[in-house]
Amino acid sequence: MPYSKWMTLVLASVLSEIEEELTQTIDAQMEQIVALVVEFLSRDISPTSTLDFENRLQDTLREVGRIIAEFTYNAAQPEDPEQEPHDVGHEGGGYRRLNKKTANRHVATLFGKITLHRYGYRYWHDSREAVIFPLELQLGLVEGATPAVAGEAARMMAETGATQKTVLKRLRRQFGVGWGEEKLRDLTRAISESMDQFRRHFQVQKVRELLKKAYTSKGKHKVVLSVGRDGISLGIKWKKSFEMGSTATITVYARNGKRLGTVYLGYAPESKQQTMTDELTSVIQELLKDWKKAPPRLCYVTDAGDTETQYYQKVLCRMSDPHRPGKRLHWYRIIDYYHTTEKITTMAEAVFGPGQKATAWARKARKLLLKPGGPSRVLYSAAAIRSYHGLRSWQVEEFEKAYNYIRSRTRHMQYHRYRALGLPIGSGVTEAACKTVYTQRLKLSGMRWGHAGAQVILSLRVILLSGIWDDVYRAAVDARTYAIGTYAIDARPSLSNAA
Repeated sequence: MPYSKWMTLVLASVLSEIEEELTQTIDAQMEQIVALVVEFLSRDISPTSTLDFENRLQDTLREVGRIIAEFTYNAAQPEDPEQEPHDVGHEGGGYRRLNKKTANRHVATLFGKITLHRYGYRYWHDSREAVIFPLELQLGLVEGATPAVAGEAARMMAETGATQKTVLKRLRRQFGVGWGEEKLRDLTRAISESMDQFRRHFQVQKVRELLKKAYTSKGKHKVVLSVGRDGISLGIKWKKSFEMGSTATITVYARNGKRLGTVYLGYAPESKQQTMTDELTSVIQELLKDWKKAPPRLCYVTDAGDTETQYYQKVLCRMSDPHRPGKRLHWYRIIDYYHTTEKITTMAEAVFGPGQKATAWARKARKLLLKPGGPSRVLYSAAAIRSYHGLRSWQVEEFEKAYNYIRSRTRHMQYHRYRALGLPIGSGVTEAACKTVYTQRLKLSGMRWGHAGAQVILSLRVILLSGIWDDVYRAAVDARTYAIGTYAIDARPSLSNAA
């Protein structure tokens, strides 16, 4: 019989006694609440008295919650040890009951710390093995915290501007929980690992929901699914160099060109960013695999970095269409418009020098870039002003580098056509992701990261920013439901075997 079923049967017989005992337990707290109300109403009402009343009421209500939580969790195991299973099975091993409850005085809840009295079970075959506490396993405690407060702590660690010190202060103030930095790190790591395994499923589900919404929208364009990726220096020293962290976005645009939503990926610095490549590819493939409606228009919008370009050439260009065997998906490769305009400015200043003339030509060239055949027309104009005005020797290299940037990528800079198709021409969503995923959390003043610690926060942060936190966390909590069975009497080993 499952241990949880055993508990249910035992408690069902004493629920009336529990109800009476709980009522008596909280009577004193209810009297305090009544006294607070009477005191408030019996005096002059003012902003100060209102402030004092609510603060004292909040403290009292938190204490009521703490008392109720402590009572409830302790009532989940009977006082008589004979009402508990003599032996239980957990993770392939058998455990025998210890006949005296012991106290865990540091269980954190949303209402503060409580003391949990529970029965321990010792491993049959080796007394040196750690004692297990079935009640704690059933409650889902993580580093001594209930799922509710553990989830809140992890969410705080994922939020913008968070530091360990600010989170510890918030936990103490909001929940009366006093932890140290090491315990907070351990809990955050455990929650991050448990949630990350469900992230992809719910990100795919979120994008599908956005696509469904987009297909019901009004407008002249097809629905667009836009993918982008970029790198950002996190300042982690690795093999005597500073490598780039990576971030990626998957965004859905409605028929009117409006962005409906985005999901995010983020990984700590890694050689060649292979983890990002593998995960981004998996999300895209899983997303499109079971999509039954007409496929959205697919585009890939990034700057012209080596990693970003190779991902398009080696992965996206070769990605099979799940609904047309033997065919490949068609992706519009778009070089970010704003990176291109930076090259225009470089050419302008190489010819005219910084100033009004350079600004005027660059302004005209940026507008020209958005017209049919825009890149070629910009190159023709740039070559003409160079021929007429000439270049000084130290300006030649900068001009030619910017000129060749456009010349070698003109087929991915057809911005007039992209706009006509309702495609985004800028990688602003992905550029912003570098800021929101990384800078606003991992690059605060004085912060230093190792690879593992950075990834713990990144995994939580992309779940939070993708708007799927509640679903992912509930799935992670459900997965922590431990299988604990009870043994029939004749299945117990003899004492000599158990020694």
